[in-house]
Amino acid sequence: MFEAAAKAFSEMFSPPLRAVLMKSIGLALAVIVVIGIALQRLLAALAESGASWAEQTSGFAPHSVWAALAWVLSIMAGLGIVTGALFLMPAVSALVGSFFVDEVADVIERTDYPAEPPGRALPLWRALIEGIKIALLALIVYVAALPFFFFGVGVVVLFLANAYLLSREYFELAAMRFRSPLEAKAMRRANSGYVFAAGLIVALFVSIPILNFATPVFAMAFMVHLHKRVAGKRVELIEPVKP
Repeated sequence: MFEAAAKAFSEMFSPPLRAVLMKSIGLALAVIVVIGIALQRLLAALAESGASWAEQTSGFAPHSVWAALAWVLSIMAGLGIVTGALFLMPAVSALVGSFFVDEVADVIERTDYPAEPPGRALPLWRALIEGIKIALLALIVYVAALPFFFFGVGVVVLFLANAYLLSREYFELAAMRFRSPLEAKAMRRANSGYVFAAGLIVALFVSIPILNFATPVFAMAFMVHLHKRVAGKRVELIEPVKP
């Protein structure tokens, strides 16, 4: 497993994957910026309307004081969004990764497994549906985990959730290049412990600022290697012993 992770990391910067890496990082940045701008404007508008309501209701401070308070609150909201973007990265990674899974998988399969037939490219709609599902699940988990931060275990809950969700998405996407969605999910469930353990590495990767923008390429390359290992063991078990 660690060998596969190291191999995926080194291949991530190889010439065949460098262009995919740049596109993935660019799209992830664009998504984060769009989300950040939208949330900042929403929170700034709420702060301004709240300050106007407080000014009209209280009447004990001049307008300039309430305007300054609204400005400070909007700045604080912006800083909070920048910090929150780090927590959004797993969800963004799940969405962005769905656009590039086949490019990454095709390079890894043809480079490292030339003697084996390459997988079939997934329909874009199928990859997008999987990415959107995992991204929404990640957001739900984050909201549900927020109360746990008051007990000091929120980071652990999010880390484990990221490990499960990202390993699930990328392993199934790698497997679906060779088998039906139902078979891919069954294969992942049959090797759930192994896949989740690999997901801990992906969760660690996505928690590192700056580097986490490359998560879709790393995670897909990593899971392609893992799928090959799992599929190879399965063939060994199925093949009859020759006399």
